[in-house]
Amino acid sequence: MIPTPDLLLFAGAAFLLVITPGPNMMYLVSRSICQGRMAGVISLLGVAMGFIVHMLAAAIGLIALFMAVPLGYEILKFAGAGYLLWLAWQAIKPGARSPFETRQLPADSPRKLFLMGFLTNLLNPKVAMFYLSLFPQFVQIERGSVFLQSLELGLTQILVSFSVNLLITLSAAAIASWFARNAVWLAVQRWVMSGVLAALAVRLALEQRR
Repeated sequence: MIPTPDLLLFAGAAFLLVITPGPNMMYLVSRSICQGRMAGVISLLGVAMGFIVHMLAAAIGLIALFMAVPLGYEILKFAGAGYLLWLAWQAIKPGARSPFETRQLPADSPRKLFLMGFLTNLLNPKVAMFYLSLFPQFVQIERGSVFLQSLELGLTQILVSFSVNLLITLSAAAIASWFARNAVWLAVQRWVMSGVLAALAVRLALEQRR
């Protein structure tokens, strides 16, 4: 079992992943606004299935390999910190968009909604990088099965992501409308997000292997 403080820190990182602008958020919000809440929820179920595939891929192969090699751990640690800094820059760079700046989408069938949600997440490099860069920093061999620890982290991330995305999907129209009337807060949201991501990147880069 992973200690509660570490699990809470990981959950916090997972929360930042969810609310950082990316393909998943843009698709779910736009779909919910364009086709209704049910379409957004069906798309979210497909996104959740994509998370399961990412989680299993990481748990089965990559974690055990890099935890066994100290150099691999260090490479992933700094790669993870660098990736978080890149996300921080993406949030505030010129032309950056908030996830609540939506785009128009045509109406699709439930089957296509699920499939598009699944593929949007499965092909989302942000999710793959999150698992690859952060899993090894929270998994420790002395705690027992690396696979089970990876599943614990993955399920925590999926729970956080699904819960937050569900709330946003169900209230997407109201949130987007509010931001449209208060455009300054779009910039505030991006800068706050960037600062938190940068701080987390620094913390992870300075974390010593235990």
